Amino acid sequence: MIEQDLVCNQSNLTFCSQVEHLIMVIQKLSMARDLETIIDIVKHSARQLTQSDGATFILKEGGNCYYVDEDAIAPLWKGKKFPLEICIGGWTMRNRTPAVIPQVLGDTRIPYEAYEPTFVKSLVAVPIRQLDPIGAIGTYWAQHHEPTEDEIKLLQALADSTAIAMENVQVYQELELRVQDRTEKLEVTNQQLRVEIVQRQQAEEEVRKLSLSDEMTGLYNRRGFIFLGNRELETAKRQKASLGLVFIDLDGLKKVNDNYGHEAGDLMIKDVANLLKTSFRETDIIARLGGDEFVILHEFKEVEDSQFISERLEKCLGQFNDHNKRCYQLSFSIGQVIYTPDCNDYLETLLQKADEAMYIHKKQRKQNRLVS
Repeated sequence: MIEQDLVCNQSNLTFCSQVEHLIMVIQKLSMARDLETIIDIVKHSARQLTQSDGATFILKEGGNCYYVDEDAIAPLWKGKKFPLEICIGGWTMRNRTPAVIPQVLGDTRIPYEAYEPTFVKSLVAVPIRQLDPIGAIGTYWAQHHEPTEDEIKLLQALADSTAIAMENVQVYQELELRVQDRTEKLEVTNQQLRVEIVQRQQAEEEVRKLSLSDEMTGLYNRRGFIFLGNRELETAKRQKASLGLVFIDLDGLKKVNDNYGHEAGDLMIKDVANLLKTSFRETDIIARLGGDEFVILHEFKEVEDSQFISERLEKCLGQFNDHNKRCYQLSFSIGQVIYTPDCNDYLETLLQKADEAMYIHKKQRKQNRLVS
């Protein structure tokens, strides 16, 4: 039962990482201004999201499937065109639904002669824009693979975002031509353009809501920390490196809010964020988890690093309180843990351990104040 729970948790973590990756891709697509950029983003992302051995970007061109570009262990169809009726990209566009093929050879939708000499054993193709498809995204595997529902949903979400990005590119290109022409036609279509711009701004606002940053401090938020922290842990394990995780709980935020108002409380949070930015390297991952909790993931090199960090933070607190006239004094409790490649802890586990260490430190500080 415990092993099953561990597998489940690892699966959920992987899916969360894929969703976070998709969010980043959506943001990149929202800023793309030409089709070439969109294709480059999508072909790599499709392969990464599905952990496949190849991904291809297909456009509908008249009655043909045009295999525009490809990211694969070996190129297959890049630059080639096939009639819609005989290729799987055409099938998913004509039927406006994903084509899920765990066994390529033997599926009636697959032209045997085209696939038999290739490495492809399984594939998935999804339409770009389901209502009126303008293309397709295909991914394929060199080993027999049963595509999961999550993989298909993620790939279709990528295709839907690609359709929006392609439409945005078209809007921008039309806008540039109209500005250059300065004709009466521009005046006639201005109202339509205003509507399109508002729609685009609304779409960009939705993307910003999926941001990985904390709006108040400019630090990463919890989502950003989990996403980047998991990636950092994977790198550290691969390179057999150690990491340090610092958990910080700010003292007295509620009291400041109650006595001086939330503007003072917000300033207090920003002061802590700025203090942490100056105390750690730019390469360290600094985040505000929410409320009065902060966390830092940093490269761990020395045995004395934990003590050094505590002393450095205490020194920075003292300097801040001495040189800044605030209605409060900054102080916080600190919990630290070390990640080594042989411990196999997940990021959430490290956070929990650091949180526990912080509470021990907080309790010791209270006891010391009582004794003094």
